Amino acid sequence: MAATLDRRFTPARADLAAESLRGVVAAGRYAAPRLMRIAEEWVPLSREPARDQPIDTQALFGEAVDVYDIDDEGWAWGQLRRDGYVGYLPAEGLRAERAAPTHRVRVPRTFAYPGPNLKLPPLMALPLGAEAAVKDWRGDYAVIESLGFVWGPHLARLDEQESDFAAVAEWFLHVPYLWGGKTFSGVDCSGLVQVALAACGVAAPRDSDVAEQSLGAPLAIGEDLAGLRRGDLVFWKGHMGVMRDAAELLHANGHHMMTASEPLRVARDRVLAKGAGPITSIRRL
Repeated sequence: MAATLDRRFTPARADLAAESLRGVVAAGRYAAPRLMRIAEEWVPLSREPARDQPIDTQALFGEAVDVYDIDDEGWAWGQLRRDGYVGYLPAEGLRAERAAPTHRVRVPRTFAYPGPNLKLPPLMALPLGAEAAVKDWRGDYAVIESLGFVWGPHLARLDEQESDFAAVAEWFLHVPYLWGGKTFSGVDCSGLVQVALAACGVAAPRDSDVAEQSLGAPLAIGEDLAGLRRGDLVFWKGHMGVMRDAAELLHANGHHMMTASEPLRVARDRVLAKGAGPITSIRRL
C-alpha cells in the first residue's frame, strides 16, 4: 500500500481492496462494495477480526457500511460511509439496506417498542445520532422499517439540525470514558466531538489528529489562554475537547474516566506535568 494512504480510511489489505483502488494499491483481488446498514444499537469496528481487539470506533444503528467481504467466521470487512473508517465488524450486526433513513435520533437515547405503547418491553435502545427509516406514523409513534415503534418527538428529520454543538456535548457530562465509544454508555474524546457536531449537521473526522487538521481555523495560543469562547476546540497530541465558555473545558478523558468539565488551565497544567506535552492547537469553527 502506498505510504501516503492512511490505513484507517483506505479499504485495502494484502488479499483484497476496493475496486475503486485498482491501479492505486496492489491486492490479491478487488471487489465492489455491498451497501449494508447497522442493525443493532451500535456495532464495534476493529482493525482485526477478533473479539478481544481494541475498538477503533462504534457504528451506530442505521449507519451505512460499504462491505467488501464477509468471512466464514462471521466478520464483515468494510468502510463506514459516515466518516470513512475501515475495519472489521460482526456481520450479525449488519443487514442489507431495505429503505434509506429519513430521520435521526435527537435525544441521548430512546427505545424501540414492538407496538405504540410505552409499557411494552423495548426491543432495542437507539443512541443519539442513530438513523432510521420512518415508513408510517401511529399517533405520536414513528413506525421504523424492520424495527418497531419509536416515540416521534425523539426523532428529527435528517435535514433538521441542532444549533449549539457545545450544548449537545454537554449532555455527555459524567458519561463514562470508553475508548472508541460514541454513545451515552461510553464515549471518548473525539467521539464526543464527532457526535455533537453531527447533530448540528457538521461532518467531523473520527480521530483527533485528523480533526485538528481539518476542523475550523487555528487561534493564537497565549500563555494566559485568553480570548477563547464557547465551541472552540482544544487539541493535544492524541486528545481534544470543547470549550464551554472562555475558561471551562469539556472533554472525555482517561484521567477522570468520564466526560468532565474543568478549567482549561487545570487540564493544561496536569497534562504537562504528566509529560504528555503542551496544547498543540486551538481551533475555532
